[in-house]
Amino acid sequence: MALTTSAEAPLPVGEVSRLIGGWIDRLGAIWVEGQITQLSRRPGAGVVFLTLRDPSYDISIGVTCYRQVFDAVADVVSEGARVVVRAKPEWYAPRGQLSLRAVEIKPVGIGELLARLEQLKRSLASEGLFALDRKKPLPFLPHRIGLVCGRASAAERDVLENARRRWPAVAFEVRNVAVQGVKAVPQVVQAVKELDSHEDVDVIIVARGGGSVEDLLPFSDEQLVRAVAECRTPVVSAIGHEPDSPLLDLVADLRASTPTDAAKKVVPDVGEELDRVRGLRDRALRTVRGLLDREERGLAHTLARPVMEHPQRMVEVREDELVALLARSRRVLGHLLDRADSELSHTQARVRALSPAATMERGYAVLQRADGSVVRSPEEVAADEELRARVAEGEFAVRRVADPA
Repeated sequence: MALTTSAEAPLPVGEVSRLIGGWIDRLGAIWVEGQITQLSRRPGAGVVFLTLRDPSYDISIGVTCYRQVFDAVADVVSEGARVVVRAKPEWYAPRGQLSLRAVEIKPVGIGELLARLEQLKRSLASEGLFALDRKKPLPFLPHRIGLVCGRASAAERDVLENARRRWPAVAFEVRNVAVQGVKAVPQVVQAVKELDSHEDVDVIIVARGGGSVEDLLPFSDEQLVRAVAECRTPVVSAIGHEPDSPLLDLVADLRASTPTDAAKKVVPDVGEELDRVRGLRDRALRTVRGLLDREERGLAHTLARPVMEHPQRMVEVREDELVALLARSRRVLGHLLDRADSELSHTQARVRALSPAATMERGYAVLQRADGSVVRSPEEVAADEELRARVAEGEFAVRRVADPA
């Protein structure tokens, strides 16, 4: 129920605590899962105090229970164990503190843990977090490697020593974290995010030595899996030994069977690379020499051909052909010109025979008026009209006289 308060009408602290306690009292019993981080069993005390922590987040809550409730599982439950608690939330008004009153405690067995991991695995796989097309390729020679591992651990030593043995100039950015227990998940997640945001880090290795299923549980945590899936930098998982398979192996861009294997897969071996360079250089040299030998043989074969030994011979042969073709062309052209001359002479003779000048050379004359028109009939000429008579050798004036009566 909402409360009406103001600066002039505030609620006392005791009243606020009482109201909160009333709201919490209305809650029924609930089942809660977590990891025991603190356990207090005072001799002779009838109440056991413990702290239940969420392994994925930095959140914990106090739990109290009667001794007989805890004694039922005391042989299989200790600090670090995962348990499921049936409890009722309680509010301690004098201190304003929330706790859980447990009425039943059940340890989470290996079988149940594995079943939950399998369920989480299917859920994350359905989201595509394990898809192969999301895997990022590792750089051939990383400039700087980010390493997430336990402090002074064998995993750290194996990665550093093997990597530097393979490529002495390789650089590391190391983040030492808790690799098991309640602090493991938040510390590993924070370290991965820091290295992913580091500009010089080209690849991240998350490494841990072998351990029990419970010890490796932080590397199957959903929060860590999602953090790795969001990384821009390629991530290599090197958790445990070959049989171990936490969910981190599935979401990582590369899975290494051991921390030593991770160093071998991330860093190339300088000796092997030098051998490879020498082999490629020798192969290239053989290829170039073979190419030169083949070209030299081809050049020698070409130079040995007759056309190369006596290049002028081809010109001489072509010269004879050219002389023959020139003579032939001249003969053909002469024949064409003679035939054309003959045809022109015949045509000229026909033209001359049909021309008016030839007619006039035979004694005929052409009469023309002053305007140049030709007289074709006597009726066209008037009496005493002056005309021009055109003959073969020239022309002269004539006049028509009147007809005799």
